[in-house]
Amino acid sequence: MKFLSYIKDSAHGIALSIDEQVLGLSSDDPNYPGSLDDLIGGPPTALADAAQTLIGRGEPLDLADLTLLPPCTPGKIICVGLNYADHAAEANLQVPEHPVLFSRFASSVIGAGAPIWLPRVSTALDFEGELAAIIGKPGRYIGEENALDHVVGYSVFNDATIRDYQLRNPQWMIGKNFDGTGPFGPTLVTSDELPPGASGLAIETRLNGVTVQKSSTDQLIFNVGRLIASISEAITLEPRDVIVTGTPSGVGHVRKPQLHMRSGDVVEVEIERIGLLRNPVTPEAI
Repeated sequence: MKFLSYIKDSAHGIALSIDEQVLGLSSDDPNYPGSLDDLIGGPPTALADAAQTLIGRGEPLDLADLTLLPPCTPGKIICVGLNYADHAAEANLQVPEHPVLFSRFASSVIGAGAPIWLPRVSTALDFEGELAAIIGKPGRYIGEENALDHVVGYSVFNDATIRDYQLRNPQWMIGKNFDGTGPFGPTLVTSDELPPGASGLAIETRLNGVTVQKSSTDQLIFNVGRLIASISEAITLEPRDVIVTGTPSGVGHVRKPQLHMRSGDVVEVEIERIGLLRNPVTPEAI
């Protein structure tokens, strides 16, 4: 099942993408099955029941008429650094023995189609195409053998980074959390539609139509199950928490010459069988 969240005519809605159609219901419709925020972490059949309602009652929609939202409102956003060996190599850093973790805040997240803000204080805005795993079942001390049972679905993330702020000190937090720099979505694809851990899927980032990153999710150093097991040793994972699993090689900051995103650019991240996340770049709005 492939779900989207949207706004149309000022009303929030939920949609199902199926057989090249998008079928949706807005919150003001009596058949509205609830938001993805409500359904994630709900009863085991909540998403399947919503899908049946959308198939039977949903209105055909044109994506051009919708404002696409992130597939859910994240609780915790836990990002993973240096999780592809080729990216660690291009950064002249050793492959880590344990996952390198940092946090993003929900205040940085935007939906597909929304502008990524180029801040007034920097021009070092970089792209990072990544697979996102969305937690649907809570847990602590989760065993790796059961970890994927806690994932409700997968989406696409662009961990766009202000590099000069990121590299000012050993803590990456500020460069990863500028407002308007975390595109997420547009789809949530349920786990049952994909290989275990969303492994073996092509991932590609394009800047103005030119491929700048290209890899496969089977190249993750720490796969989704391992990440969940490791993170949950310290942190209780809860529904709508998002694990952003790391980026492959090709980031702009290490290129010679460097390739940073500029106003007027369009960046796309596409993951096979999950979807396409497309955003323009524009000067900061404040």
